Amino acid sequence: MKKRRLVSLFNAILFGVMAVTGIIAFIQPFSIEIIGLHALTGFLFIGVVVGHIFNNSVALKKYIKSPVVLGVIGVTIFTTLLFYYQPAPIKKILGLSGNLGPALDLFEMDEKGMTYKYTPDPGYKMLIDLRTGPAYDLKNPPRLAVWMENQSLYHIKTLYVSDTPDIREQLPYWAFKVKGWEKAQKEAEEKNLSLEDSVDAVSEATANGSFDPADYILPTEQNASMPYRVMIEVNQPNDPSSKLDDQPSLVYEVEVDNYDPYTFQLLELVGFPVLEKDTEKEEWYLSYADESIESAFEIVDSVLLQIDRAVDKSFFKSTTSP
Repeated sequence: MKKRRLVSLFNAILFGVMAVTGIIAFIQPFSIEIIGLHALTGFLFIGVVVGHIFNNSVALKKYIKSPVVLGVIGVTIFTTLLFYYQPAPIKKILGLSGNLGPALDLFEMDEKGMTYKYTPDPGYKMLIDLRTGPAYDLKNPPRLAVWMENQSLYHIKTLYVSDTPDIREQLPYWAFKVKGWEKAQKEAEEKNLSLEDSVDAVSEATANGSFDPADYILPTEQNASMPYRVMIEVNQPNDPSSKLDDQPSLVYEVEVDNYDPYTFQLLELVGFPVLEKDTEKEEWYLSYADESIESAFEIVDSVLLQIDRAVDKSFFKSTTSP
């Protein structure tokens, strides 16, 4: 009798802990402490359940012989598959959760613009805040790509890109950069080389030609720290405020240098992509954005880059923005 009471008491308490932590994990942003508590309590709960089954084996045998058990098994299998494959109604419910998991990045868009957060390390938090202009259409949101380039102008990492079938046609400059990167990846696999060796062979990259994002974001040594560019390409398809049938996309950029770190930097408009017609292979370059662009200028009001580096400040220069 004492063993039964002990098991039942543990069963109730552990169930309460799991229920509370499960609700908290659903409501609030991801927390390794809450998730860890919930998971580890679950392992203890398994042991208690085994004890509960052992103490109630006679009654459970009677339940198994009941025809109701088939219905219970069927409902359990159905809900398990439903929650695992997550059709639209289930995803809508999960969308109410504040827990998006330990994601490296987070993208949000509303009528004020878009916010992109990239946190590859607790000591490095990037925030890109794009404010909208009068030509921005939330019902038909602009196509968008955010990526990093080294000083040799080679793509090293795509941070975010809109999930639409026509994205490569709408954002040709980003697509051109990624195409070169994909070519290098394919050649690396065929030649069984490291990706950096392959890219060097294809592009003959100059100094500052590393293709490992870690060398730019959080280098292990000061001498390994290299400047990089954060690039954004924006295109508003079927812009109703434009007289032109097909306006080009616009490209914005900013250079980030860990030797001279700034917390806040504004991205500048650097031009629109143009296909070079006098070359055998596909080549895109950026042309000066003049008055012919029309309303594309008004899609974006401003783009602010914020980088918080919660690392040893002596690693970098003491220069920071106001």
